[in-house]
Amino acid sequence: MKLNSLWLVALLLASVVAVAAEQPPYRASDFAAVEKVDTHVHLHGALPTFMLRAAADNFRLLTINVNYSDFPPLSQQRSDALALRLAHPDRVAFAATFDATDSQRTGWATQTERQLDDAFKEGAVAVKVWKDIGMQQRDADGRAVMIDDARFTPILRMLEERGAVLLGHLGEPRNAWLPVAEMTIRSDREYFTTHPQYHMHSHPEWPTYEQQIAARDRMLDAHPKLHFVGVHLASLEWSIERTAEFLQRYPNASVDLAARLSHVQRQASVDRDRVRRFFIDFQDRILYATDIACQGPQEDSACAAEAHETWLSDWRFLSSADRLHSDEFEASFRGLSLPRDVIDKIYNGNARKLFPTAWAKAQ
Repeated sequence: MKLNSLWLVALLLASVVAVAAEQPPYRASDFAAVEKVDTHVHLHGALPTFMLRAAADNFRLLTINVNYSDFPPLSQQRSDALALRLAHPDRVAFAATFDATDSQRTGWATQTERQLDDAFKEGAVAVKVWKDIGMQQRDADGRAVMIDDARFTPILRMLEERGAVLLGHLGEPRNAWLPVAEMTIRSDREYFTTHPQYHMHSHPEWPTYEQQIAARDRMLDAHPKLHFVGVHLASLEWSIERTAEFLQRYPNASVDLAARLSHVQRQASVDRDRVRRFFIDFQDRILYATDIACQGPQEDSACAAEAHETWLSDWRFLSSADRLHSDEFEASFRGLSLPRDVIDKIYNGNARKLFPTAWAKAQ
């Protein structure tokens, strides 16, 4: 009798698991009901219309400070991030950054550590390093400053000891090292045409693509306990296989999808099953992100509309099996129709685990 009871319990459990596995994917109508986090945006100013749109679409946001000349000065970015966090503590978290200019100067590391410590006290949940390290910063002798340089060791060690997250935009899409006509994505052709300083095909005086990636990996080898997010698919956007190898090699690393989902879609147009398997295999290590940037009232309404369109389009690709088209490349592709639990992790769960103090009231 006891064996029969155990068998019955096992059968019931198996049935529950089977039903869960057969749960249908999310539908388009589920979009606003599912809690979501966009882990890579750049918000400058109050942006009331954008914030209302984010609330309506059920998005929480991580706004990231970055040492980029197209954005306001770092001091203004920091004050804007603090103001948004104070106004919307359940909606906005922020990531700090630092300026690597003059990083060879004695005392620079100590000063930067103090600045980052202040940022953490103000509520920062991560620190961003950007492509200026490796692609813009040079020492007085003309040597390119790379992220694995010993000058950054005190800062990286501090982040390790705090259990803090480092967001790394190191290198660029591999397209940056190709002639414009050979680039695979329309927006890359546009960006590197309007930002020729980052079109590395025209700047052989800077380290190559593989040298950029190798410097990043040496940094991670030297700091194995560091929680690292390779933003923009860790600059490995062109190859799901290379991205998988990166995640297998570095168990404390994750990747975000910011401004690189079109590269994934292009690969899905050739082998959808392979791309879908990548998302399922690494469902605990992928963060949804867009790289949307909004600057002040002049962009508020337009940015809100752009965000809504982008969020809906990405949701359709990740959650449905629809036949889709992109203006980034010619081939059509099908949505990935990811299981609900995978969608929940990519859109929300992974961010909550990685940034446990963010969006505190929402928890």
